[in-house]
This record gives sequence, C-alpha cells and structure tokens, in this order.
Amino acid sequence: MAAQAGGGQKPFHVVSPVLESLPLSKAVGTKVLMKLENIQPAGSFKIRGIGHSCQEAARKGCHHFVCSSGGNAGLAAAYAAKKLGVPITVVIPSTSGPIPKLKLEELGAEVEVYGKAWDDANSRAQVLVKTEGWVSIHPFDDPLVWQGHSSLIRELKDSLETKPDAIVLAVGGGGLLAGVVAGLHQVGWQDVPIIAAETWGAHSFHEALKAGRLITLPDITSVATCLGAKTVTARALECAKECQIISQVVEDTEAVAAVEQFLNDERMLVETACGAPLAVLYTGRLQQLQREGRLRTPLASVVVVVCGGSNIDMDQLRALKSQLGME
Repeated sequence: MAAQAGGGQKPFHVVSPVLESLPLSKAVGTKVLMKLENIQPAGSFKIRGIGHSCQEAARKGCHHFVCSSGGNAGLAAAYAAKKLGVPITVVIPSTSGPIPKLKLEELGAEVEVYGKAWDDANSRAQVLVKTEGWVSIHPFDDPLVWQGHSSLIRELKDSLETKPDAIVLAVGGGGLLAGVVAGLHQVGWQDVPIIAAETWGAHSFHEALKAGRLITLPDITSVATCLGAKTVTARALECAKECQIISQVVEDTEAVAAVEQFLNDERMLVETACGAPLAVLYTGRLQQLQREGRLRTPLASVVVVVCGGSNIDMDQLRALKSQLGME
C-alpha cells in the first residue's frame, strides 16, 4: 500500500503493517504491536526520512548525492537516488561488512569503504561535499529526515483505536527518535513514553542522557554496527526534555538472541540493531520498568518499531553467535 503524499511528490515509503505478536505479548504480559518497518523499500524505516530529504534536494536541482552510512541509510538513499535518476556515492565503514556493499552496488550506487566507524565514513563524505560540490544526505541529523520519519506515528494514529502505552525503538544516531517525537507532537500523543534501546558499545544516547550533554564514545565496540554513531544528534537530547524517554541498554548477546528468537517466533530475520528493542521485550526489562514505577501498570498495549533487516543473512547470524560465544 503506497503512502499518501503530504503535498508535492509522492513519497517512496509504504504504509507499513501493524500486527500483534502473540509470542512478544506473552513475554511482556501485555499486547505487543509490531510496526513492521523491515518491509519498507530498501528494508528499513530510513526510506521515510532519507527519501524525503533526497526528494527535496532533487527538487532544488541536486546533480549528485553523497551519503555516509552504516548500511540502512545508504540503502535508502541509493533507492531514492535510483528512483530520482540522480547519481549517488555512499561511503560506508569497513565494519558494515559485505552485505550492504553488495546491495548498494545492485542499486547502482558508487560505494567507497572508508574507516572503521560511521563517524570516519561521514568525515570522508564531508570532504567529497567540499571537493566535488555534491549534496550531503545525512543519515540522521537533518530536520527533513525527522519530518519524513514522523509519518510513522501518523500511520500508527490511523491504525490504532487508542494510543499505545509505550513505544519501544532502537537509537543509533537519533534520527528515528527525533522523527517519532515529532510525530507524537503532531498527533497529540506526546505523553506516550518512549523506551529507547541501544547495545553496550554503541550507547552514545544513554551516555548523553546520563551526562545531560552530548558524549562522544571513544569507539564503537558493539556488533550492532547500524547503531554505531559515536555521538547522537543534539536533537535527541532535546527530545528527552519534550517527552518521557527511558533509556535501556542491552548486551550484544541479548540483541543477537532476540534476533534469533524473533526469527523463530515471527519468521522474520532482522538485524542486530533491531534486536536491541526486541531484547528489551524478551528479557523482562519492560516489567522491571513497571516494578520501578517508571511505566504504568497495567499496560494496555505497547508498540515496537521493527526497524529493519537489510544487513543480515543466516550466515552472518551464525557468525555473530560464534563471535559472541553463543554456540
């Protein structure tokens, strides 16, 4: 089902399904609804904001995009660029692995591998902006991207009879969080708590919240490389002043175990970044927040954003389990 344009050009994302997960509902003890962003074109929620940003840049006459990405943003930008007929160069770090590079090339993108972390790739992308005159499509720190992501919440409002009691999502650079908060304001749901999930080693938002200022991690050590921004957008911290945002950090092993459990439960393979919010549900952290009085009891329903599954296959899942000593 195609999304409705908010004026102007038709967006590239689709209206994603909202389905109840009986296994997750059983694990949490309340109704869990999945917002299935993993079925979006290019495989993740990123097409909402990145697609919107690319369309605006093309409308202004852009002749070449450049995007730095751990994987999903680049895929969304490459998909949008192909649709718009605009050349694109995507800079990815070496930690992204072979899957995104292959998929990016299949979409017609020129791919450059640079550095170990997303921050390194982004530095290289900014050099290309200055030397080549290309237009930067930022993966998360851009109001146009947040505006595009906010459509997710408007769809939820249209799909649900009543607002959820909590939304669980992953935080990497903070673009999804900023978009969700923008959407909550738009539909009058700003009192809905957000549980923001990260993995240790990619927990820049958690550290920023704790310190009350932006913190730059020394390195990204988590296997959830799509969460790998050493510093979140400043907007993410501002969001914490506007809505109730509860930070939860899970172990890599918990995120990978959640990916495998979700595959068994729902027959969908998602990446480790998506495993972080799923792990919050599978490991009883939601019930712990209720016991601590940080979430209401009982909860009528919880929405989990199943953010993406582009950058994983069964071989990689087995490799991750082996790397983490889970086999």
